[in-house]
Amino acid sequence: MAQAPVWLTYGFTYLAAAVIAVPIARALGLGAIIGYLAAGIAIGPWGLALVSNVQDILHFAEFGVVLMLFLVGLELQPSRLWSLRRPILGLGMAQMAGCALLLWGCAWALGLPWRVALVGALGLALSSTAIALQVLNERNLLRTDSGQKAFSILLFQDVAAIPILALLPLLGVAARAEALQPHAPLDLLPEALKIIAVVAAIVFGGRWVLRPLLRWIAKSKTPEIFTAASLFLVVGIAMLMLTVGLSMALGAFLAGVLLADSEYRRELETDIEPFKGLLLGLFFIAVGMSIDFGVIAHHPFAMLGLLLGFLAIKAAVIWLLARVTAMAYQERPLFTLLLAQGGEFAFVVFQSGATFGAIAPDHASLLIGAVALSMLMGPLLLVWLDRVLLQRHATLQSAPQAQEISEPQSAPVIIAGFGRYGQIVARMMLAQGVPATVLDHSVEMLEVAHTFGYRVFYGDATRVNLLRMAGAQQARILVVAVDAPEQSLKIVQLAKKHFPHLHIVARARDVTHWHALRDLGVQHVERELFESSLRTARTVLELTGLSQADADALAERFRAHNIALSERMYEHHNDREAMIAVARQGRQQLVEQLAKERQERMAAAEAGSGLTPDKPQPGKSS
Repeated sequence: MAQAPVWLTYGFTYLAAAVIAVPIARALGLGAIIGYLAAGIAIGPWGLALVSNVQDILHFAEFGVVLMLFLVGLELQPSRLWSLRRPILGLGMAQMAGCALLLWGCAWALGLPWRVALVGALGLALSSTAIALQVLNERNLLRTDSGQKAFSILLFQDVAAIPILALLPLLGVAARAEALQPHAPLDLLPEALKIIAVVAAIVFGGRWVLRPLLRWIAKSKTPEIFTAASLFLVVGIAMLMLTVGLSMALGAFLAGVLLADSEYRRELETDIEPFKGLLLGLFFIAVGMSIDFGVIAHHPFAMLGLLLGFLAIKAAVIWLLARVTAMAYQERPLFTLLLAQGGEFAFVVFQSGATFGAIAPDHASLLIGAVALSMLMGPLLLVWLDRVLLQRHATLQSAPQAQEISEPQSAPVIIAGFGRYGQIVARMMLAQGVPATVLDHSVEMLEVAHTFGYRVFYGDATRVNLLRMAGAQQARILVVAVDAPEQSLKIVQLAKKHFPHLHIVARARDVTHWHALRDLGVQHVERELFESSLRTARTVLELTGLSQADADALAERFRAHNIALSERMYEHHNDREAMIAVARQGRQQLVEQLAKERQERMAAAEAGSGLTPDKPQPGKSS
């Protein structure tokens, strides 16, 4: 019998470990990352020893982090960064600097070399973006005060990880130079100039090359080639960075930032997301396999001190920041816990630090073990935090306005979101005697609903089980009236997948959101400010002297033209230049049409006034 190739055996092992461990971890409330780490530990050298070439797998799996950083760069649009500039630069810099300086000072005071202390402090100061955002999304806390502040800090950390990775080769050069000539002055200028030159080449070259290249490939209208081009872009820049001795992640991040404002951002995200998810999972499995429990066993007290020490220092700094920024007391524990644990970028920092020679492999193993253990402890502490300290679930269940769905509903209409938009829809349904099941996850909004006698259920409509309990299998119509476009799109995707019979009526925040909903097949989409803006414009026209009939006719003409133009623009919304051309043409047509009608009205008025003097005026003799 022929024996299976080694790569096939390893692939089967990774997939089997992930398929078993991740669902178990998710069922226990520990998160997918913990499942991947546990799977790696189980099949690694210190578990069942099913895999031997851990370092080779880790180098390959690191490409998952490269893809993740590329996607992080794609999300860093200048407008988004500018709107969050104060919390990012203020809170983010304060957290990073405070934690890193205290950790560095403590490590240096304990006698560690300054380079080891610096690399360890910078890596341990980072938090887990994947775990924190997952928890915030699951609990619908991303738009709360603590959620926005946590997101700002995590965003700053993601950006700060780039200069940290760029610093590691310089520290490696410094370490090698000191080893060869301990008292010789360090000449890091060539390395620094090389880094600056490569970054500048990517930034300026990408501006003039990447977008035209993607535009040319997109014109081929071959989806798989565009996917190949996306991967080619990331792999090519990663290889360029490795060639000059820099981090692959740095190049991927820069490439993402370059394309953050391009018309191909969404397409790139869609194409790369599946690869990123699989390879990132493989990366965490490889990290679990690479944890050297031998080093941990030989230095148990050092590991315990390192783990508890860095968690205590980070928790103290983060709690202080929450207090200084007047964060609500009940939000501080979760905020502190999410940011105190180590993060996935720390694995990359420590592995890269050992690769470039900035720290010794034994030190890297201890640091990686401490970060992995902190990420394993985080979900367990989170469960304890919920049940013992905050009693979050008990509080929600005891509040009369936060009624959860305890039995299946059967109304023909489900309304997701009871804000200023959803309330109008719900009131119209109530006035017509149409039963509706209303869902909202805002406790404040539920208090308002309870005050006015509405029956609104507490819950997150992005959960399939909640939609099923709300009666989505029997309902005819789903109204998506939530504020956040991301949440709106997720609800629509779930409804299309699990309840395809539902007629979906969605609220669009803007044209981009409208396009995204149409891409998902939603036919009934209303822009939230369109009709009210038209009524305002009609009122202004009347106040300028236009008759009510003429103002109504103009508003209706503009409405019909705008709807038709939106449909024409939607056909080209993936091609920015074509869409802009259609918009300009449509606006020009509207201007010409309205100008022509205005001239006709003026001519008719002049003709009418010319006949008036020849006719007797009422009440006067001729």
